[in-house]
Amino acid sequence: MEQKHAKYQRLIQHCRTLPATTVAVAHPCDETSLSGAMEAARLGLIAPILVGPRERIEAVAREHGIDLAGASIVDVEHSHAAAERAVELVREGKAEALMKGSLHTDELMGAVVRRDTGLRTSRRVSHCFVMDVPSYSETLIVTDAAVNIAPSLKDKVDIVQNAIDLAHALRMEEVRVAILSAMETVNPDVPSTIEAAALCKMADRGQITGAILDGPLALDNAINLESVAIKKITSPVAGRANVLVVPDLEAGNMLAKSLSFMAGADAAGIVLGARVPIILTSRADSVMTRMASCAVAAMVAQARREKAGRSVA
Repeated sequence: MEQKHAKYQRLIQHCRTLPATTVAVAHPCDETSLSGAMEAARLGLIAPILVGPRERIEAVAREHGIDLAGASIVDVEHSHAAAERAVELVREGKAEALMKGSLHTDELMGAVVRRDTGLRTSRRVSHCFVMDVPSYSETLIVTDAAVNIAPSLKDKVDIVQNAIDLAHALRMEEVRVAILSAMETVNPDVPSTIEAAALCKMADRGQITGAILDGPLALDNAINLESVAIKKITSPVAGRANVLVVPDLEAGNMLAKSLSFMAGADAAGIVLGARVPIILTSRADSVMTRMASCAVAAMVAQARREKAGRSVA
């Protein structure tokens, strides 16, 4: 078992060599969200624009001894206005990422997905957990455990592609995607196995790019080589997956929380598929997890800068 947080530490150290990503932080009006944003700023991961009621933000900072040096504040009345203004800052080119403060996730995401004034793209928005599991050699991406409740096959194409693009932004050398189900064989009575097989064939046809896909795979077949040997599965993904695609939100939520609470894993969260990465943190997140979430967003923003540079060239 490797040292806890080792993968996150490497990620954060790499991001400290990159330009700080300008992040609009929506309604950071409690200690957890405000201190998380300012600690990430202190490490040089982000350059925060704090969007919310100025008096409340400054009062929280005074009460908890949080240094606001280097952060700009955009004064708005309440959380709903903060979500809308943070999205506007992205649309105006003044921020490269969004970060959830002390408002509800639905409030922020409602502003993001609004048809005329939001940050929609041709992709479906989806969530990825970037998980540091001490007992597993790979950084694990788990998707989607927070946004899409019961995604269709069409939705899953975007969910998979978003995760692959994230893996490339994180500089994973080979992206190995396991499409999870309860078994490793295609069973007409289990719809997730049919969808897994379809996704793999779509990858064969170039409809999903940038990774090796295999599925259906049960969880043990995806991450445990001994299980693969026992079941005689021949696959470049089985036992070595670094992206796990779950059938639905319930399965993903249970998987991520099981890894966190039973295997000592940390779970940095990021939303993809919008114009910019969106940092979704939980009140229960550790400081390390919050920093890792900011680092993941910084890597995605850097990948987008590099892509834009190649397009111009």
